[in-house]
Amino acid sequence: MQSQNSNSYLGVTPPISVLESNAREKEVTMTLMEELRRQNTFESEEEAKTREIVLGRVAALVKKFVKKVSMDRGLSESAANAAGGKIFTFGSYRLGVHAPGSDIDTLCVVPKHVSREDFFDVFEPMLKELEGATDVSGVPEAFVPIIKAEISGIPLDFLMARLALSSVPDNLTLKDDNLLRSLDERCVRSLNGSRVIDEILRLVPNVQVFRDALRCIKLWAQRRAIYSNVNGFLGGVAWALLVARICQLYPNAIAGAIVSRFFIIMYQWSWPQPVLLKQIEEGPLQLYPADRAHRMPIITPAYPAMCSTHNVTQSTQMIITEEFKRGAEIVDRVIVGTAEWSELFAKHDFFHKYRYYLQVIASTANQDLQTKWAGTVESRLRQLVMKLEYVDSLILAHPFIKGFDQVSYCLSEDEIRAVAQGEISDVVASRKKEDIEGKEGASPVYSTTFYIGLAIEPKPAGAVGPRKLDISYPTTEFTKLVKMWDKFDESTMGIIVRHIRSSGLPDNVFDPGERPAKLVQKRVKGAGKSSNTSPDMPNKRQRSSQSTSDLPLKPSENGSTGSAPSLPPVAETFTPKDAKPPQLPFGENVAVATGAVTAQ
Repeated sequence: MQSQNSNSYLGVTPPISVLESNAREKEVTMTLMEELRRQNTFESEEEAKTREIVLGRVAALVKKFVKKVSMDRGLSESAANAAGGKIFTFGSYRLGVHAPGSDIDTLCVVPKHVSREDFFDVFEPMLKELEGATDVSGVPEAFVPIIKAEISGIPLDFLMARLALSSVPDNLTLKDDNLLRSLDERCVRSLNGSRVIDEILRLVPNVQVFRDALRCIKLWAQRRAIYSNVNGFLGGVAWALLVARICQLYPNAIAGAIVSRFFIIMYQWSWPQPVLLKQIEEGPLQLYPADRAHRMPIITPAYPAMCSTHNVTQSTQMIITEEFKRGAEIVDRVIVGTAEWSELFAKHDFFHKYRYYLQVIASTANQDLQTKWAGTVESRLRQLVMKLEYVDSLILAHPFIKGFDQVSYCLSEDEIRAVAQGEISDVVASRKKEDIEGKEGASPVYSTTFYIGLAIEPKPAGAVGPRKLDISYPTTEFTKLVKMWDKFDESTMGIIVRHIRSSGLPDNVFDPGERPAKLVQKRVKGAGKSSNTSPDMPNKRQRSSQSTSDLPLKPSENGSTGSAPSLPPVAETFTPKDAKPPQLPFGENVAVATGAVTAQ
């Protein structure tokens, strides 16, 4: 399909407006770009040059890798040289919206006689030998197999796609759908990362306006803690698709106007009406059937079309929608001159927002193992959120977008148990690695703690006595689920789910000076008790937390789910406010975008 249809517009509907931006929109676009520079979202010229040099070296290394494997397979030197090999970038770097220090997503395209095993057995060691390369580590068992590395200070993520071709020439492009024929699903997924970005850039009316607006939306989503595909929010591709769609609807607008319309239209969008940049192409490879049933379907434009938002849950959709509304209200005030752009990028209030939180703590005694175990637990957190959504009187379960890592140096079994339960005493917290070296029974415990905020319905009028919120079923089912991981080992991996009050949140979730003083005082009162908690020694505090626990290094101790906690009335609520919802300017009709008015 051509980038522009017979009606000479981009997208699946006509534009909402083809007018150019007015003087005020141009003014606020200038202040937006100044704010984005102030927020350090642009890299220096020096870093940009380093990236280009590194990519040139990587491109040469991929050719060398293909030649080596070709020679090992018995090809002549001339045929091995002709086998080629090429890199393609994708992600934020290819989009042109990468920030300083961000990684480069790099796809290595190789001919048919180079296998995925070669990628890890031959290319990974070659990367390790490359001058300036550090922290090279392959993850062959990942959903999309990957090698992570840093070269001359630039982080890179390498993916591989093996084409059904005997050679990969320098002039190869990935646009031809026929390249996908007879490829395995992992190669299709890897190739589509690059193909999707190319299509997005082809389907927007003005690439620079798109990039400026996306840079703004990306920073906003990161600051508001809603930029995370794995945790049920939107990832980089989904945010890019949404911004691209608004650009199509306003082909002659500049970045400030695009950002303003973005928030209003996305707040009013008729989900599950899908967001499309072009009609879905037919072919033997089809949109996964389940993709049609998602809550917020945002469909990739490259064949085969895929849903980029399959992880969104009822709770995360509510949170994203609230953030669209907040964004619309702030940008409206920016345009009329009563607010600054910096207000849009204010840090999230996740750890101040709820009275109760769930802590999900994954722990092991080995750093490499912890990376894999914590990643496995995180990838299944969405399942816990969805189960919690069925609990009576729970309005929503709000997952935070990242885990908090800690290393605790323990001298005894009791300390190891307590740390795995999330109870880290001041003594353990202040201990260093050298304090436990050579001591019998001592061990480090690596832990990653994830948080889910619980929004609970207010107590009904006239109700008396405490209410019970029974979360035993979701937590028990979740721990069963994570233990089904084929590499799970009861003796070395711990998992616990428990609820804590906001006053019990640890200091490491707050920035320096961010924690309210009254919460610090509350925490000090109970700090002495927490270090003795273990499954063998249940105390009052342990019973008050809803937990499902297993401890690292203990082969036979299975924790159990405690009685459902009794919670006092809580005031968190996500009911819509009475304020009038954000509206587009007079004469602009959002129904054009949401499909109520369609192209002829």
